[in-house]
Amino acid sequence: MPDVTGPYAPGTPCWLDLTVPDQQAALDFYRDLFGWQGEVGPPETGGYAVCTLRGKPVAGIMSAQGQEGAPTPPTVWTTYIATADVDATEARITAAGGQVMMPAMDVMSLGRMAVVAGPDGAVFGLWQAVDFPGAGVVNEPGALIWNELATSDVKAATGFLADALGIKAEPMEGTDGGYYALKVGDRAVGGMMSLDQLPPDTPPNWLPYFAVDDTDSTVDALVRAKGNVLKPPFDMMAGRMAVVQDPQGGIFAVIKEKGQGSGA
Repeated sequence: MPDVTGPYAPGTPCWLDLTVPDQQAALDFYRDLFGWQGEVGPPETGGYAVCTLRGKPVAGIMSAQGQEGAPTPPTVWTTYIATADVDATEARITAAGGQVMMPAMDVMSLGRMAVVAGPDGAVFGLWQAVDFPGAGVVNEPGALIWNELATSDVKAATGFLADALGIKAEPMEGTDGGYYALKVGDRAVGGMMSLDQLPPDTPPNWLPYFAVDDTDSTVDALVRAKGNVLKPPFDMMAGRMAVVQDPQGGIFAVIKEKGQGSGA
């Protein structure tokens, strides 16, 4: 399902964007790595850049702008989850022990968004589509293919995801029980794992995965562009993957899947 032709079901990751100190440098880096096209947007959008792949929106990149006297926001990828009603979802999130980081707001005629966090502190966005449904291409090289929640409390996160977002967490078939599929209906749209499986001091987070044609050559290209390798290429159940960091600190995974992707 490379091209997305309809709206995303509520609970499905539908968009992601990168907040970064040097927006143009990030645009250049991801153009060279994934073949994205994008440019700094107009002032009325705060310069927000919508990057495209084959002419379809694939991700956003924006300049990190801290308030006067405050530190510059960290370089981070933010996953947005589709919802039919941002305000109602916000209320469910707070009732379930999460918090609102940026209250619901309209984004011109494109949709309505908010930035929130689960009880574990993992930050993500909400997107209520109007004119802009989200990513127009997924599950192909250069595009988003999977989103993974690393949490400090799997049991609490399972309850939160179900109550606030309607997402079911179930042990994934073929794993040793330590990895969970996040499902909307019967469709897996992402994964979840415990922070115990990651390096010490890793904070709770949502990690985006991008599909690639060749994991090793992509990592080589990233290193040549001054990126960092956090987990070198390795083979796992779904394919060959690596966890990497762009030159400004944005963390993401790349994967060459064994078969067709099921997430995003």
